[in-house]
Amino acid sequence: MRPLRDAQLGAFTFFASALPHDVCGSNGLPLTPNSIKILGRFQILKTITHPRLCQYVDISRGKHERLVVVAEHYESSLSDFQKQGKTVSPEKVLQIAYEVLEGLDFMNKHGMVHRALSAHNVLMDCKGNIKLAKFGLYHMTDHGADVDFPIGYPSYLAPEVIAQGSFHPSDPSHDEAPLPSGPKTDVWSLGVLLFEMCAGRRLLQNIDISERLKFILTLGNCQTSWRLILCVTNYNCPCALQELPENVLELLRKCLTFHPSKRPTPAELLGDPLFNGVSCLYTPFQKVVSLFSSSLRCAHLELPEDISDLCKDDDEDYLSERAIDEVYHLWCLAGGDLEKELTNKEIIQSKPPVCTLPNFLLEDGESFGQGRDRSFLLDDTTVTLSLCQLRNRLKDVAGEAYYPLLEDEQSSLPQSNSSNELSATVTLPLIIRERDTEYQLIRIILFDRLLKAYPYKKNLVWKEARVDIPPLIRGLAWAALLGIEGDIQAKYDSIDKDTPIPTDRQIEVDIPRCHQYDELLSSPQGHIKFRRVLKAWVVSHPDLVYWQGLDSLCAPFLYLNFNNEALAYACMSAFIPKYLYNFFLKDNSHVIQEYLTVFSQMIAFHDPELSNHLNEIGFIPDLYAIPWFLTMFTHVFPLHKIFHLWDTLLLGNSSFPFCIGVAILQQLRDRLLANGFNECILLFSDLPEIDIEKCVRESINLFCWTPKSATYRQHAQPPKAAGDNGYGKTATYYSSDYQDMPKTDLSREPLALSDLKAEVSPRVSAEDLIDLCELSPGGSTKRTKASKPKIVAVDIRSVEDFSRGHISGSINIPYSTAFGPDGEVLQCPAAGALQNFRGRVIVSVSFSHCQHTAEYFAAHLVKVNFPRVCILDGGINKMKPTGLLTVPSPQI
Repeated sequence: MRPLRDAQLGAFTFFASALPHDVCGSNGLPLTPNSIKILGRFQILKTITHPRLCQYVDISRGKHERLVVVAEHYESSLSDFQKQGKTVSPEKVLQIAYEVLEGLDFMNKHGMVHRALSAHNVLMDCKGNIKLAKFGLYHMTDHGADVDFPIGYPSYLAPEVIAQGSFHPSDPSHDEAPLPSGPKTDVWSLGVLLFEMCAGRRLLQNIDISERLKFILTLGNCQTSWRLILCVTNYNCPCALQELPENVLELLRKCLTFHPSKRPTPAELLGDPLFNGVSCLYTPFQKVVSLFSSSLRCAHLELPEDISDLCKDDDEDYLSERAIDEVYHLWCLAGGDLEKELTNKEIIQSKPPVCTLPNFLLEDGESFGQGRDRSFLLDDTTVTLSLCQLRNRLKDVAGEAYYPLLEDEQSSLPQSNSSNELSATVTLPLIIRERDTEYQLIRIILFDRLLKAYPYKKNLVWKEARVDIPPLIRGLAWAALLGIEGDIQAKYDSIDKDTPIPTDRQIEVDIPRCHQYDELLSSPQGHIKFRRVLKAWVVSHPDLVYWQGLDSLCAPFLYLNFNNEALAYACMSAFIPKYLYNFFLKDNSHVIQEYLTVFSQMIAFHDPELSNHLNEIGFIPDLYAIPWFLTMFTHVFPLHKIFHLWDTLLLGNSSFPFCIGVAILQQLRDRLLANGFNECILLFSDLPEIDIEKCVRESINLFCWTPKSATYRQHAQPPKAAGDNGYGKTATYYSSDYQDMPKTDLSREPLALSDLKAEVSPRVSAEDLIDLCELSPGGSTKRTKASKPKIVAVDIRSVEDFSRGHISGSINIPYSTAFGPDGEVLQCPAAGALQNFRGRVIVSVSFSHCQHTAEYFAAHLVKVNFPRVCILDGGINKMKPTGLLTVPSPQI
């Protein structure tokens, strides 16, 4: 969106038509309220950006089908000329006509017409440039079908529009809806506007409304309708014609041509020789290149002739340089309330319930009750939203904050008066940070600059995303974290989304059940976009199939990129291979089973007591966790929780979902431990409230305690190309995948699914053990005395084998001293030596040919509720070639 500059934010309200409550659609579901339909159609209007059009910003839905629209607004309009009774010079008339036609032509290219053109809807900025307001009312109301009032003003409507009469779908006297108005209807309205400017007063202002309509309809019998207009309005026709230049008269003739077939379109008028002297004053509009495109985003940038113009004065209004949607978002955070503003201006008036009783008739025909409530008709008054409260809130923000440096020099900048407060805000809960006006301003500006430098500043995007992501630009931030690049629109357009395929039926059934509590996704436009994005993914991945749950995965991306299907599709296509590789195969049983087995091992690793209880009652992950992981929790959590969860998920690797799953179980831990199988089933059938912020914090902690190789899966995404880790330069232990690391002799070996299921504890690779123990050649470690190891190796070989070479720092508990030949427990290993190591990662080490003893030893520790127990993959044999084993010095 373009900057606010000298514009203001304006709001107007209207009601959508109410639907009967006892009627269902063809699918058996209740009809979608008209206000929801309007809300869905409105979204595309936010993307219509042109210098001649007022930018739409937002729409909100209230009670009783009330809608409030927020848009760019200016106090000055063409109606000011009428109020002053002044005529406009011919040169100014042509200039205004050209600018209006520019806006109309741009709308027509997007398949829209104004239909509500009038003097008070043609606004002017401080420089006198034309800005068309309310141009989207006809589009968002489905050509007036979803409201009880007509779109347009009789004095300005074209004859063919008036001839069609009014129409409402609920009216049984109308069988078919009239055809939507075309671009030529706006040309007639423009002609009337131009005539009023030349005349200095409103057309037909002293004539009754019924007489106006009769007059306009009689124009069909007059070959020169513009002459008749002059005569009927008490203007001396010859004198009036003589006063106007020929080019203005010719423009009026063309605009006020009665027959639509002979009337030109805005595009045709723009190319008319009438505007040869005007068109040269304007440069063609060039749309700003989007972030993900093959075109150069900086091609339109140029330095001013005087570099000093870039310097800002101390009194510069920095807020006005921000985008309109940013300003409105901050206005809401600063306490802005749309309904309160409209109530203060008496646009919204509440009535006692007794005054809103319906009208009813007695047998004798006598009528009682209220007549038609005029408040449900259109009140086109636009209320200006005051920004004083917002500016007062941001008065302490220094000018440097609006232009942050992206390099290390940033730390040497002078700090604002509120810098300490901002530093303290970072430590507050996320939900509080997202509602802090000043904090969000700083974060939005920073992310905006980083994303404009994407992918060059990809590493800094990752760094800042670890702090938090501003909700306003979450969609673009997620795309950057997923590594989206290139011309995504061209790729999306090349996919056939229209040819019927077998999956269409299942998609049609699933969409009406997917996050339909959300107004945007439940709208007809939301369903259409859902269908297109899902179908594009299915068609472009012929080796995969549509599984139920894919719609839930699509929902967050579609919500955040509602007006950019291509970006929603690109994000979804990048997300699935990273976290759900091969989950959507036709036969995905082996992938799912391996995933659930690793998850079971993660539960045992982090919470053995809970794992033991769930296994005892037979409540295995297969019964509850498949929807979690198949939809990455979008099936069980509402969107506002998914946003916070995925902000962190996208920073982690493919194993991070395991930690989220364990964190969810730990929030339900007390109830799970106290219940049996049936109670647990009921508990998960209606999942209790989960504290997402606590879940995120705990999942990060669990992730940091989990060795990388412990979550190794054969069916995870294969390693990426050399030199491309997919995460930018800042890929760390937190974000890099074990699968992406180069495989060596010390790497973990794949296991058959049956063998994996037989093991309670996860395996870790020898390279992981070396890294976590910080071993170095010669058997020493790199730890200082102050640091405590997070890991301890427990060597269960015999004393003789242990003395021939062992891992530095490991302890020896021979298997034969703890367990009998039949596996019976002779003494509990946890009772003595290991008790001091509780809380650390314990690695069971044995020979490779005696791996079953290491597995049994680890399983026993889990049984006695020892946490963080794992097994060294390949045993001590993997460590021998490294030269890192320690041999004790002989006793003298």
